[in-house]
Amino acid sequence: MNKRVLALIAVSIATIIYGITFTVAKEVMPLYVKPYAFILLRVSGATLVFWILGMFTPQQKIEKSDYQKIAIASFFGIMLNMLTFFKGLSLTTPISAAVMMITAPIMVLLFSSILIKKAIGKQRILGVFIGLIGTLVLITFGSSSGESGTNNNWGNFLVFVNAASYGLYLVLAKQLLVKYHPVVFVKWLYLFGFIFVIPFGSAEFMEIVWRKIPTNIYWNIGFIILLTSCVTYLFNLYGLAKLKPTTVSVFIYLQPVIATIYALLVGSDSLNFVKVSATLLIFLGVYLVTKQVEK
Repeated sequence: MNKRVLALIAVSIATIIYGITFTVAKEVMPLYVKPYAFILLRVSGATLVFWILGMFTPQQKIEKSDYQKIAIASFFGIMLNMLTFFKGLSLTTPISAAVMMITAPIMVLLFSSILIKKAIGKQRILGVFIGLIGTLVLITFGSSSGESGTNNNWGNFLVFVNAASYGLYLVLAKQLLVKYHPVVFVKWLYLFGFIFVIPFGSAEFMEIVWRKIPTNIYWNIGFIILLTSCVTYLFNLYGLAKLKPTTVSVFIYLQPVIATIYALLVGSDSLNFVKVSATLLIFLGVYLVTKQVEK
């Protein structure tokens, strides 16, 4: 099995985990753990895991000039990415959040054109336009009937910010993975991320009433820390080291499919006309953006 196939398998597994994460995390927030406290739990746990794992992987010295680059990648890939995602997910529904995430390939194209001067053709400009229309439709009209106690519009917008942040992170991380082993890179990525999220999550973390959290919710928290934070980042970084950023981001196509199936199976969300219509528009936009990216 060649390295490209292994990279595709790794990214596929990461995508499946991400798809399930929408519902798993939603069951925790905000009833048992508030969003920013959950991020602090997630990032601190993953930081510990990666630094322990780093003891058993090849040692590399980070060049001084690259610490700033890793910190910037961490700002977008850990802090802004996770804070907006978990806060947005706490306000909207798993399916809506998953649909918003598939705008990431569009954002990767935009950031690639800005940072690495990648040309954008007419077809891709049309794709960006159509995809953003779908995004606006979902942000504005994406609430399902009967969804009380949520602010879906704001939640959907925050998940869109998350997707944009993740798209920029992919472009920035690709440049660093050429020089560093994935574990070496990600342990520093998470360390900077941990420092960034402490001011946001500390107050909410102190509010957690641990004795009132059911056993199944503890399992959900463990799933997020070990699988969503550790396994997905390692698998995506491995894929990113072997594939183009746009190719990795295209796997986000699968997230709304997996998230929808899982959410409908466990009864945590429902479909409506707006969600389906917005999804089709975004899929069309992403298809036009990514068509013939790799042959």
